[in-house]
Amino acid sequence: MSSPLGGVDPKLFRPALEGLVPYEPGKPVEEVQRELGLERVVKLASNEGPYGPFPAALEAIERASLELNRYPDGGAYRLRHVLAEHHGVRFEEVTVCAGADAVIGYVCMTTLDPGDEIVTGWPSFPSYVLDPLKLGATPVRVPLRDHRFDLEAILEAITERTKLVFVAAPNNPTGTTSTRAELDAYFSAVPSHVLTVLDQAYFEYLDGSDYPDAVEEYGKAGHRVLVLRTFSKIYGLAGLRVGYGIGPQEVISSIGKVRRAFDVTSAGQEAALASIADTAEIARRRGLNREAMALLTDALRRGGLEPVGPAVANFVFVEVDDAAGLNDALLHRGVIVRPMGAFGAPDALRITAGTPDEIAYLEEALRTVSALR
Repeated sequence: MSSPLGGVDPKLFRPALEGLVPYEPGKPVEEVQRELGLERVVKLASNEGPYGPFPAALEAIERASLELNRYPDGGAYRLRHVLAEHHGVRFEEVTVCAGADAVIGYVCMTTLDPGDEIVTGWPSFPSYVLDPLKLGATPVRVPLRDHRFDLEAILEAITERTKLVFVAAPNNPTGTTSTRAELDAYFSAVPSHVLTVLDQAYFEYLDGSDYPDAVEEYGKAGHRVLVLRTFSKIYGLAGLRVGYGIGPQEVISSIGKVRRAFDVTSAGQEAALASIADTAEIARRRGLNREAMALLTDALRRGGLEPVGPAVANFVFVEVDDAAGLNDALLHRGVIVRPMGAFGAPDALRITAGTPDEIAYLEEALRTVSALR
C-alpha cells in the first residue's frame, strides 16, 4: 500500500545518520502477553528496580498530579539545590535531565563535531557510541579485558582528537566494575584535554570499600570528570526519567545551552526530592538486591548457565551458545530477558535481579527449556 503522505529526498537527512541502527527497547509486558497468549509475563530485561517508588515519593507524585496543568520547573531549581547540598558541590555544578541517558546525549551535543573522537570500553552502554555517531563523531571501542573495562588500553587509545572518554562503573551489560586503584591510575594519567564521563548509574547498589564515590574522590580532587547518577534504579522511578550529572561549571553551563526546556516532569522532580534523603530505604533495598542477586546466580547455575562475575549491580551477564534461541524460548514461557547484540555482545543475555518470586518463575522456565534440549 502506498503512503498517502508521500516521500522525501534522501538528501534531506544528515549523512551521519546513514546506516545508524537506533536503540530498540524491549516490548512491554502487555504486548508480549497479547502476542503470545500468556497469562503471566515477568520482565527481567531492563535493569529496573523490582520495587516501586518510595512511599514518600508516591505521596509527592499524588500532590504534583493536582497541578499537571502547569509546566514543570524548567530549571529544576529545587532539585538541583538539594542535590548540590547532598553532594557538597555548587548549584552551578549540577544538571538535572530526563535520565542519565539524556545527560550523555547533551554532553555529546556540547562537545563533539564531525571528526572528533570518543573512547569507551566495549561491549557497554550503546548511548556512548550512538550519540557520538549521530553527530558525525568517531567512537573508538576498546575491548573489555576479563569482562571489565581495560582502563590501561583506553588510555592508550586516546589521541589529540579525543574529547570524551566514557567509563561505566559498574559496566552495563557485564555488571562488573573497575576498582578504586584502577580508576585512581586512570585519572592520574588521562590527558588534560579529555573530559571523562564516569557513569555511576548503579552507585546505590554498591557498598564495598573498594568502590569510589566519583564525586568525592575525583570531581572534588580537581579531575576533569562529569559524574552521572540516576533515580531510575534503586529509587524505583525509571518511568519518570530523572537523572543528573555533577561536573565542572563550564560543562554544566554548556549542557544548559542544549538541554530541552521543561526536560524533567513536575512529578519526576517532586518524587526525586522526596526520595533522595531516605537512606534507610536505600539500605533496605540494597540488602534485598544482594539477596536477589545470590538467588539469581544460584538459579542460573542450576539451569546450566554461568554468570560473568563478580557482578556488583542488580543484573548479570550470561554468555550462551545460542542467545537468540534461548531468549525466544524464555519469551514464549513468559520471561523477558535482554539479548545483548545492540550492546556489542551477540552471544550473551543480560538478566535483571527481580523479586524472589520472579526469579523462581525464571528458574522454572529454564528448567522447562532445558528439558526440551
